[in-house]
Amino acid sequence: MTERYGPMYGPDITFLGVDRCSWEAVPADADVVIVGAPFDGGTSHRPGTRFGPMAMRQACYLAHDGSRPSLALRVDALRDLRVYDAGDVEMFGGDIERSLRALEEAVTAVSAAGAIPVVLGGDHSIALPDATGVARHVGWGRVSLVHFDAHADTGDIEFGSLYGHGQPMRRLIESGAVRGDRFLQIGLRGYWPGPEVLSWMADRAMRSFEMTEIVARGLDECLSEAFTIATDSCDGVFLSVDVDVVDPGMAPGTGTPEPGGLTGRQLLDAVRRCCYELPVVGVDVVEVAPPYDVSDVTAYLGNRVVLEALSAIARRRRDDASGETWDPRQPLLDGR
Repeated sequence: MTERYGPMYGPDITFLGVDRCSWEAVPADADVVIVGAPFDGGTSHRPGTRFGPMAMRQACYLAHDGSRPSLALRVDALRDLRVYDAGDVEMFGGDIERSLRALEEAVTAVSAAGAIPVVLGGDHSIALPDATGVARHVGWGRVSLVHFDAHADTGDIEFGSLYGHGQPMRRLIESGAVRGDRFLQIGLRGYWPGPEVLSWMADRAMRSFEMTEIVARGLDECLSEAFTIATDSCDGVFLSVDVDVVDPGMAPGTGTPEPGGLTGRQLLDAVRRCCYELPVVGVDVVEVAPPYDVSDVTAYLGNRVVLEALSAIARRRRDDASGETWDPRQPLLDGR
């Protein structure tokens, strides 16, 4: 396979200026490896997410100097962690199976090297190779999945295909890579899927927190319940963030917008909690579609989701090493 650095669809840059690497030869000191998945061959409505990795890599008004100190967490993820960017996996929109296999190979290699893969999508069909690649290293059926999305993505055959952005979660459970009873979905709403798919989900003991429940109980309480399930009988957690979990008024640049979602602030706080409180072994951020964005606000949000995840991972590692504990919902008033 041809080695690439930088985006397939844009300037040759890395995520905020971090060092480059190859996913085929991950450096021994790597803590995190960014992988681009510029693919929208699985979309069912508006394409454009192939440009998501490029947009998220460069969406920042600060210098791309390999430093991002977090005011809230008192860490600098790009310096406290050794973060590399392996560029984009070559993914051809006309051959979804070949493209997903190529991405799975890259993610498996990064995970096997002992680094956390952070995949920039791309439509949500990439969650299948992302979580599968991690499970091949961590353990088949030993990875929980925390899934932020407006949509369940548990469809069966859509448009005559088993693969697409509305089906990856079903394929993951059917394969055994992720257990249905360790599959947590947060932010669902709208008018899909129908009763047959919902029944399939219930039979696999999936736990879905629809927006009505989140509003009634509060996001923090729902997350705490999800975390209890996710850490039971599993060795790691994969975090999959579809930007359309956020209300399209705050994240318009996406292919299948659904009104009534989380705020951008809620998503960032939730990602912080996930990556600080859970043993996260992989992350993807998907469905950023720049052609429909307004003033790059969705690309900025995707970039900050990645930074929030990295910062929380860095803080967790620092606190684990020092024996400290901290509630990520509370400010660090003493400045530590």
